Amino acid sequence: MLDRQVRGEVPKKHHVQMRLAGGELAYEECFTRDGFDGPYTILYHQKRPHTQRIAEVAHGWHLPEAVPARALAKRHYKSFDLKVEAGPSVDCRVPLLFNRDVSLGICKPTDPDPVYFSDADADQLIFMFEGAGELVSQYGTLRFEKNDYLFIPRSVVHRLVPDAGVQQYWLTMELNGGLHLPRQWRNEVGQLRMDAPYCHRDFRLPAFVGPADEGIRKLLIKRQGAFHGFEYTDNPLDVVGWDGSVYPWVFPILNFQPRAGLVHLPPTWHGTFACRGGLICSFVPRVVDFHPEAIPCPYPHSSVDMDEFLFYCDGNFTSRRGILPGSISHHPSGIAHGPHPGAYEASIGTKRTDELAVMLDVLEPLHATPAALNIEDPGYQDSFI
Repeated sequence: MLDRQVRGEVPKKHHVQMRLAGGELAYEECFTRDGFDGPYTILYHQKRPHTQRIAEVAHGWHLPEAVPARALAKRHYKSFDLKVEAGPSVDCRVPLLFNRDVSLGICKPTDPDPVYFSDADADQLIFMFEGAGELVSQYGTLRFEKNDYLFIPRSVVHRLVPDAGVQQYWLTMELNGGLHLPRQWRNEVGQLRMDAPYCHRDFRLPAFVGPADEGIRKLLIKRQGAFHGFEYTDNPLDVVGWDGSVYPWVFPILNFQPRAGLVHLPPTWHGTFACRGGLICSFVPRVVDFHPEAIPCPYPHSSVDMDEFLFYCDGNFTSRRGILPGSISHHPSGIAHGPHPGAYEASIGTKRTDELAVMLDVLEPLHATPAALNIEDPGYQDSFI
């Protein structure tokens, strides 16, 4: 969660009367985290926000199912070879790897969401590898572009509207335990520290324009690993104002300020967002280690506690061969991993790297779905010999 924001019309104090222009009473909706102990936002509606009828479930993607247990090995998945049906994001997401904390997949939507969607199981973090569009929600409209992270808090009613005629290619991350900014980047009052790798100004927030009726009344909710259909009685985007610290935002990955040191820094220095059981890192173009005897290439290491997931976006991935933009590597705990043969030595004397990648280290083992098996590179494990 970020700092408190106020948009539109709100009363002078929460939980008191607020009258609309015609004298009608506005309806307060408290959007809370951690019961009533965590961050919250209060939204003010023209009509009651909780008048939904149960309706048929007409949308939803195939939720992750694990394949039978496989041998321990380093894995490479070619997400660019993934066959995805055309349609809106609420239908065409494809989970690839998951555990109880996260679900990681690919989405290549071709159409706007025809219904509003609320993920009551997880915060969503979507990396826009390709494409652009808008998030439409009760908080306003939020523009996203290529190389943006888009954050959608759990249970926020929204729909995703890709730009027409623009190819979309998204990395989707469902974070069941929620997302937060790493604590080491914040001071005791929650402000981002001056030595953090980003500042509050790096985040884009929704543009609030007041009530907007798109004529859509259908709502799809994901809860406990299943989809549920509802229909609103009134317009759900009837918010006249909101006040709080829970809202969607966009963070461009290239706003991340990388660190460099005398010798190679561990991935924690690239930590951008944290979630239950994991750390999300951003690898962006940067200068590399400047000790006269430095080895800039990542050193081999044994993942004793973590599974490592890497989504490669752009640049020259010097530590890997056979890797292209859209490649996904999964290096499980229990087996050492590192650069491909020759890469370690060849990196000596390198002054900078132009790589762009998203990494997620997780404590619990990641399980593959059938869709992942269809795009796996069978020779990856032996390519390190």
